[in-house]
This record gives sequence, structure tokens and C-alpha cells, in this order.
Amino acid sequence: MNRIETDVIVIGGGATGAGTLRDLSLRGIRAVLIEKNDIASGTTGRNHGLLHSGTRYAVNDLESARECISENRILKKIARHCIEDTGGLFVTLPEDDPSYHSKLIEHCKYAGIPCEEISVSEALRIEPNLNASALAALRVPDGTIDPFRLTAANILDAQEHGAKIFTHSYVTEILKEGTSVTGVRCFSTDSRDTFEIYAPMIVNAAGVWGQRLCELAGIELKMFPSKGSMVIIDYRINNVVVNRCRIPSDGDIIVPGDTVSLIGTTSRKIPYDRIDELTVDEDEIETLLENGEKLIPNVSKTRVLRAYSGVRPLIAVSGQLDGRDISRGIVLIDHERRDGLSGLVTIAGGKLMTYRLMAKMATDLVCKKLGVRKKCATHRLPLPGSEQKIFSSRRVQKFTGIPNSIVGSTFYRHGERVSQILSSDRRNYGLVCECEMVTEGEIEYALKNLNVKNLVDLRRRTRIGMGPCQGGLCAYRAAGLFPRYNAASSVESNRMLKDFLEERWKGIKPILWGDALRETEFIYWIYEGLFGLGDINFSDMEGEEHA
Repeated sequence: MNRIETDVIVIGGGATGAGTLRDLSLRGIRAVLIEKNDIASGTTGRNHGLLHSGTRYAVNDLESARECISENRILKKIARHCIEDTGGLFVTLPEDDPSYHSKLIEHCKYAGIPCEEISVSEALRIEPNLNASALAALRVPDGTIDPFRLTAANILDAQEHGAKIFTHSYVTEILKEGTSVTGVRCFSTDSRDTFEIYAPMIVNAAGVWGQRLCELAGIELKMFPSKGSMVIIDYRINNVVVNRCRIPSDGDIIVPGDTVSLIGTTSRKIPYDRIDELTVDEDEIETLLENGEKLIPNVSKTRVLRAYSGVRPLIAVSGQLDGRDISRGIVLIDHERRDGLSGLVTIAGGKLMTYRLMAKMATDLVCKKLGVRKKCATHRLPLPGSEQKIFSSRRVQKFTGIPNSIVGSTFYRHGERVSQILSSDRRNYGLVCECEMVTEGEIEYALKNLNVKNLVDLRRRTRIGMGPCQGGLCAYRAAGLFPRYNAASSVESNRMLKDFLEERWKGIKPILWGDALRETEFIYWIYEGLFGLGDINFSDMEGEEHA
């Protein structure tokens, strides 16, 4: 059995786990991250991508609001290539309580959030598609952030500082000696190998799945998951984040993200045993579309691309089941103090916006226990890709002969790392995905540098299959590049193509009407009628390939 020794094991490859791995590495601590699927494949990759100003929480959760505006300012400095600083609006509609408008302004002052009252005509100038019957508007420093890009950049920086990462590997056992954890036993779903990692400290950053990890360690951490569903519109119907100025409710925000817009979100408690089997219900979609239409009437003229949901982890800190003990904020647990089990720390709760702060809190505690005095630097050191504030014209000239649109889209996703991606080779900048302007060079870079194991992983790194065609016209091209760059065999690439289409189907199935139904029939004709993908016998192919 393979054995690895390190200083800290981080379990969970979401933004918090990735941020913790980076923080540990920057402080000179050897660290290894374990993720049962792909990075940002859980809650991190299933949110609306809002760069919170904190305004949404200002009235009911002042502490969270202050954390959000503080982290908002930090992320705009260190993660520029992951962020679009769109700005945001909070609008009061005729059916909304007009007193909430002034209450929000007052509480934003308490939280230190810039909140400017503007006229409705000014709001319509900023966002022309806004409901013209709005009664009042506020301008706030909201924006959008790509959770996949953000997580990948944290992982990349950690690896460049010596950290190791094992994706598609899950923990089967927490190893202990007496009342101390000593490591983990893991199983790789790719290689089918079992391996062990030993370390004096383990950070449980697995989010809602952290309850299961604690069970493996023989302790209790009770979570109460809340499902949030969202729908994606097939083009970008708004340029700024548009919020409903009312007490937080279902369908009160529309977020522009890259080439699409997203309407969010619902909130429903679900049993813990359903966290891996999420579905979007018909009434949730109706609620989101109905409320989205009130904010931006253009919604009714668009096509819904897909629907999806994620799980918010709510934690009963005291171990009791009473709702008064359930926290919606950041929870840091030292299991030595709480449970008498040394070497295990849990960081949970919080939001995508506060991932860096959560990572700092967990790393500070780990450093205290390991006797490391080096301070956190993640608030001032830019992530890979965000080293420079402006992509200067001098660097643009380096890509003479490559269309500016391709240079721009590649820089938009990878920032300063664009110089490691694009070259004058025509094949390098040939488009694989027209919807999202993804080139062969970008896919090659992702396969070699960004821990990509399959097409679904590649989607999270490059946005392949996330545009209006949902992978129908680009997935087979991308799959064909895996063998070219020795990332998979031809049989494996065909299998991952089928898996990718089935994964896309999960989000399309709940909205199968109108144009979405017609496009699905078209994609089915391509892959089943033309390519015959469903007729492939993978067992026979694997046998022939092995022979």
C-alpha cells in the first residue's frame, strides 16, 4: 500500500479546502488535499456566482454582511481574473414593502457597505432590461465571481508551493492512535488503488459531507442541509446583478455570468440522506421564472438552458437538534476541545464569499497546534493569473496573428497565464467550443496543469459545454483531444464523452420544453443517430485495446 507523509491533510476540494491548502502552503507547511470527486464539484460549484457586497445580509445578519464587504474588497485585488466587477442594483417593485428600502440603507451604513440611492431612470440607464415599473433603486458593489476559476487558481498556487492534490479519491477510514488522529486511508476511483496519508493534523473542509467524515472518526457533527435551486437562461439578459429589495426570498436575484444569466435561488430543507441525490422540482422552476420575470421582463422571451441545485450546510454546533443551535455563519471546531480527539479540525458553514477568511481561520488554528508562527498572506498575494492589474497592450502584441476575441476570452478565464496557453501555432488557437471561445491550446494547458481527469473536469476549468449548445457541438471535439495529449485512451475518451452527455442531461431534463426540447432532439440525433454512441460496447473495446 502506498504511504505518504505530510504535515496536514485537507479533506474537501471546494473553495474552502482549496483556500486552506493554499494558505498552508504559503506558510511553508507541507499539505495534501483529498477530494472524492473533482475540485468545486460540490456546493462551491453549485451556487449563483455572486460576489456579495453583503447588502443581502445587512438587515438580518450584520456580522456576515461585514465579512462579505471585507472579503469583496480583498478578492477584487487578489482574484481579478475570477471576477467581473459588474456592480449591483437592489430594486423595489410595486408589490414590495417600501419601508425595506430605507431599512436596507440604514443597515448598510452599520456594516460599512457603500449603498447609493439612485433614481429609477438612472437604474434603467444602468440596466435597460430592468422592470420599468420599479419604484426605487439602490446601487451596491455586487459583482460576479467564477467559483471554478477561483478554486482552480487556489489549487494551482498551492501546488506551485509544494502541495499535493488527489482528486477522485475518497477517505475510507480515519486512522487513529488512542485519542489522536494520525492520518487517512483513501481509495482512488481512477486507479482503483488504496493508499494511506499520515499527518499530525487533519482539516475537515468537506462541507455538508463533513458529517460523514466525523462519523468515520467516531464523533458526531450534526448537519441540517438546505437545498437551493437555480435556473440558467441561454443568454446574458442583464449586465449588472439585479436584486429584489425585500426580505430574502425565492427568486430574488438575477446574476449575469459569462455568456448567460442565472436566476436564484430557492431554499428547502432536505433529509441528510438525500444530499447526493438532488433534483430540481417543477414548482421551484416555476417560482424562479415567475419572480425573475418581475425583475427583468425579458425572461419570458428567453430559453431556459438548465436547472440545478446545491446544498447549504447548516450546523448544529452544540450537537442538539433544536433550531436555535443551528448556525448559518462560519463554524470552526477544534475537536480536541469539543470531543477529546486531537489532530482534527472542522471548518464549515459560511459562504463562497468568505472562503478565504474560513481558510485563514482553519490555518491559524492548525499553525497554533503545530507551533508555526508565520502569518497569513492570502489577503495580499494575488492568485495565479491575477498578478498584474491590467493586461497591457505590450503583452497583447505578443499574440499578433491570433484574433483579439480569442486572446480576450482566454485572458478573461486565465488572466496572466494566457502567455502559457496561446501560441502562434494555428492549431493552438483553433476553436473547440464556439459558444465560450475555448481553444485547443487552452484545453492542452488544462490537461497538463489543472488536474483534469475527464470531460466534466474540463468543463469546470474552461467552460466547455456551458454555453447555449450545452456541449452538443463541442463535447466530441474536446473528447478527441484527450488521446492526442496522452490524457486518456480512445476507449476512455469515448466513455467520458458518454458520461459528460449524461451529466449535462441531468440539468436539461427538468426544463425539457420548447426550444430546449428541440435542441435535445438535435443533440440526440448527433450522438445517437450519427455517431451511434449508445451502441458502443465498452467492454469489447477495452478488451481489443488491451489485446
